[in-house]
Amino acid sequence: MPLFMDFHDLPDGVSAKHVAEMHQADLDIEHKYCCRGLTYWCDEKRQTAFCLIDAPNKQAVVDLHQNSHGAVPQRIIEVNDTIVESFLGRIEDPEKSKNTKLNIINDPAFRTIVVVKIKQISLRISQKNILNAALRGYTSTINTLTSQYNGRLVRQEGYTFLMSFKSVTEAIHCGIDIQDSHNWVITPDLVFKIGISAGLPVTEKEGLFEDNIKTSDSLSDMAEGNFTITTAVKDLYEGENQNKSISKHPEINVLKPSEENFIRLLMDYTEKIWSHNATSVNDFQANLGYSKSRLYRSMMHLVGKSPNNFLRDYRLNKALELLQKQSYNIAEIAYQIGFSSPAYFSKCFHKKYGILPSSFPK
Repeated sequence: MPLFMDFHDLPDGVSAKHVAEMHQADLDIEHKYCCRGLTYWCDEKRQTAFCLIDAPNKQAVVDLHQNSHGAVPQRIIEVNDTIVESFLGRIEDPEKSKNTKLNIINDPAFRTIVVVKIKQISLRISQKNILNAALRGYTSTINTLTSQYNGRLVRQEGYTFLMSFKSVTEAIHCGIDIQDSHNWVITPDLVFKIGISAGLPVTEKEGLFEDNIKTSDSLSDMAEGNFTITTAVKDLYEGENQNKSISKHPEINVLKPSEENFIRLLMDYTEKIWSHNATSVNDFQANLGYSKSRLYRSMMHLVGKSPNNFLRDYRLNKALELLQKQSYNIAEIAYQIGFSSPAYFSKCFHKKYGILPSSFPK
């Protein structure tokens, strides 16, 4: 059967004990609706609860809750058990405390989502062996530090890492140690980019933590600076650390909510049009709702690049990914990423990475 996670916005005064009673009421009649309640998460502070239920469909989840305790969820999404466990650490109830009738779980599902990207800024062939050895070492270090700070490595694709943390403080300190692990002397051709956001697993999107994954990914991919966090993460960090200012870590860039929104809009639009060779700066202005001068100022402040340079570099990063797959020739790659001329593509690629795409190591 499909697996679903639902979201309950709890009324004021509802405690973990009340949610445990509701969970037990679900378990008492779940067979009538062909459901199986696996576990739940309750956050008294944020007044939220999330249930994980095997069910034939979403309506069965609604019917079960409505007839067991009457609290209909505000949102239901289909999930994968492996992904749930990767983010949240379990897919079943923790062991019940001895001599208790209810299994009261005051365990928030709120998580801090960290994306780390190791990017190549040069492809000098003479450094290939050193680079490959360093990348393996950095990968091992990132895995070790994630575990050391009680985080969970949810996914690794190439040299992009997605991690989940219960504690904002541990997520921040893990990110700082990851940045500190970068040896600029040995690998000046690499840059570490980190983006951190925090939130709930179920929102209006269809995927688990989809909003926060998107935000952290955008911050690590586009934001100026190598370590960027949201305002919400800053506030949570300072709350966990007796109001010690995040400014004590000058390497961390904090975006205002309006700046976060711009980065998200820019990422969403760029993902739609980057392969279209007719796209111009005017298209960015029209679709983002910015004047030419305001768009330029915002891009330089938040991304560190003009709109033209940003789009060119984004396409060249995509070209690098395609070259690594070794499935296309140079002309095919040039046209796929939005260049109208393979010769101009080769010129731009050489300027950015130091080698021609035809010399890319096999």
